[in-house]
Amino acid sequence: MSIRTLFVTVVAALAMSLAVASTAAAAPTFSPAGSADVRPGSMTFTDGGQCTSNFVFYDATNKLYIGQAAHCSGTDGSTATNGCEAGSLPLGTKVQIEGASQPGTLVYNSWLTMQQKNETDANACDYNDFALIEIDPADYDEVNPTIPFFGGPTGLVSSTSAGETVYSYGNSSLRLGLDPLKPKEGKSLGQKGGGWSHDVYTVTPGIPGDSGSAFINAGGK
Repeated sequence: MSIRTLFVTVVAALAMSLAVASTAAAAPTFSPAGSADVRPGSMTFTDGGQCTSNFVFYDATNKLYIGQAAHCSGTDGSTATNGCEAGSLPLGTKVQIEGASQPGTLVYNSWLTMQQKNETDANACDYNDFALIEIDPADYDEVNPTIPFFGGPTGLVSSTSAGETVYSYGNSSLRLGLDPLKPKEGKSLGQKGGGWSHDVYTVTPGIPGDSGSAFINAGGK
């Protein structure tokens, strides 16, 4: 099964003056990786729907966020994939985050933003699928941005080439969230949708609930 990973993650992060949390000097202080419970690959639950988170982000005031797919808060069912038309839960919706004691808050959703901006580009409507959840400050001491097992992210990259090895971490609750199935290695199949999307094949394969999860290349980007 292919997992669609969206490089709109990078676009959205830059547009909102956010940074992917890495080892940059401006980064906030994080919990040690070995003891943190909120990390890339943590499951999120939005109005009962489960997704796999991607990266940890922070802003200029060191507020912490974790990313998920915009469709995780969709209200029109799994077949509604046009973000310029599909219904979504509003900003402010509470989102349960695996490992967190308090729910996070939905603060950005690309689908809602495109509808507000009257977006008409077909590729953006189909593939711009990114959302941010603000983590409750009560859980900051449980957050680490490092991708378990593989490490990274080390920075940003705008593309992957067909055949390039990629890595991901996470496992849907449909497979009980079993730790041995969380590390994934696969191959990029290249771009589509005018660069908005990349298809990848991984072992183990992605299943519903894994969409929106983080992918990095061999350099951790």
